[in-house]
Parts: sequence; structure tokens; C-alpha cells
Amino acid sequence: MDVLAAVSGNVTAIGYGLAAIGPGIGVGIIFGQGVQAIARQPEAYPLIRQNILLGFVLTEALALIGLVTPFLFRTIT
Repeated sequence: MDVLAAVSGNVTAIGYGLAAIGPGIGVGIIFGQGVQAIARQPEAYPLIRQNILLGFVLTEALALIGLVTPFLFRTIT
């Protein structure tokens, strides 16, 4: 209980900050591995690029869900 009492500021902002860590790491891994794949097999660039963008979109969707969810739960209670 003392930990929650020591937290100052908006808990929603702190929660989203923690929730943004996962998608941030995911995007870094996606693009890092994509660059390595293109360097190893340049002729497969269109397919690799398509898969990179699909992975990026799905990962960013998680970040947007993490942004919207605290606001939804705050209005329900």
C-alpha cells in the first residue's frame, strides 16, 4: 500500500508508459531482423518489406490499445 501512496501524478500515464515498452521493443526487433534479412537475401526485398510492415502495424495496434484502455476503464468505474 505504501508504494501506491508514494506514486504521484497520473497513474494512467504511468501505466501507458509501462505498456509502451513492449511495443517499442517489438518494433526494434522487427526492423532489426528485417534489415538483417534484406542484407542476407536482397532479392526477397518486396516480401520481406511486406512482412516488416505487417508486423509493425500489428505491434503498433497493441500500443494504441494500451493507450485507449486506461481511458475506457476510468470512465466505467
